[in-house]
Amino acid sequence: MSTPHISAEKGDFAKTVLMPGDPLRAEYIAKNFLDNAKLVNKVRGMLGFTGSYKGKPVSVMASGMGVPSIGIYSYELFRFYDVDNIIRIGTAGAVSEKLTVRDVVIAMSAATNSSFASQYKLPGVPAPTADFELLMKAFKAACELNINAHVGQIYTTDNFYDDSESLIEWRKAGVLATEMECAALYLNAARLGKKALTVCTISDCPLTGESCSSEERETSFNDMIKIGLECAFSV
Repeated sequence: MSTPHISAEKGDFAKTVLMPGDPLRAEYIAKNFLDNAKLVNKVRGMLGFTGSYKGKPVSVMASGMGVPSIGIYSYELFRFYDVDNIIRIGTAGAVSEKLTVRDVVIAMSAATNSSFASQYKLPGVPAPTADFELLMKAFKAACELNINAHVGQIYTTDNFYDDSESLIEWRKAGVLATEMECAALYLNAARLGKKALTVCTISDCPLTGESCSSEERETSFNDMIKIGLECAFSV
């Protein structure tokens, strides 16, 4: 029952999917955190695996980069593969002065400059918001793992390179971090009656120039992975 972007069969995905942006991070998670992980998708190199964590079925699949990409993959998982929960685990840039590289952020809501929600023709502006149950379970997991997780609003942008220097203004609005996928995931979940959460690791600080290497981004951001897996195990 393949879709245009996923070649898996019905039942190949668990009810909960962890969704990093990078296919190599998906492979890293499958190899290092899941038992008996099986490759279930490799269309366009967007690797997806299903295995188990503490005996419970869990899947991990890459989303690619940006709102259009995660919009496609999360929609197809929710709509055609009966996935109930998607937990994005990715990287973000620090906006708040409280954050530095390798800090963990749990996104309660996502401001955005994307036009993704315009398809719904709503008479106003929606507020992309995490599922409360997943949010609470993730925060509880972080506390139990002694991980200092920051909870709050993030900013989903379509612009990786932004000549307007808008992050300074978003900082004034209380935004913790910026990334490129969360708002679309939350909107898809809301529209389809599903659940979603984003847990990010700070990989760089755009306002100061501090950053991690690409290798570190792929393989060393384990705190958010552990939070995501514990959250998946408890739902």
